[in-house]
Amino acid sequence: MTEPPQPPQYGAYPGGYPPPPPYGAYPPPPPAGPKNGLGTAALVLAIIGLVLCWTVAGGVILGLCAVIIGFVARGRVKRGEANNGGIAIAGIVLGFVSIVAALVFIPIYIGVFDRVGGTDYIDCISRAGSDQQAIQDCADEFTQRVEEQFSLTVTPTP
Repeated sequence: MTEPPQPPQYGAYPGGYPPPPPYGAYPPPPPAGPKNGLGTAALVLAIIGLVLCWTVAGGVILGLCAVIIGFVARGRVKRGEANNGGIAIAGIVLGFVSIVAALVFIPIYIGVFDRVGGTDYIDCISRAGSDQQAIQDCADEFTQRVEEQFSLTVTPTP
């Protein structure tokens, strides 16, 4: 008489497990993808810096950040960790353009401020000291000069 077949045990691999590979024979991990985030970030910051270059601070600060991040991204490209060298260079170049464009606005703002009597306003405020009525008179005079210079109304009329 033959023996009845034994039920399989839970967790057992039918036919046994294969032998483990020798030490060090495991395949290497798959290579990581390129780290292109910094180059893209440099380009985005440079474009935003160009859009905001008229604010001077926005153009200079964002442009400077774009240049720094662009150089770091370019280093990654040279080490083979990233493959977007053109985008990194574009971020660097546009970052410099953003800085220059923002610096061009400084003399423009100074000229406009002087033309509408900004230096006279500052002198008036310094002479007024802590006298609130004199400070208000200085502000009213400056507002009137701006309205006359640009033919617009700064203060709403009731």
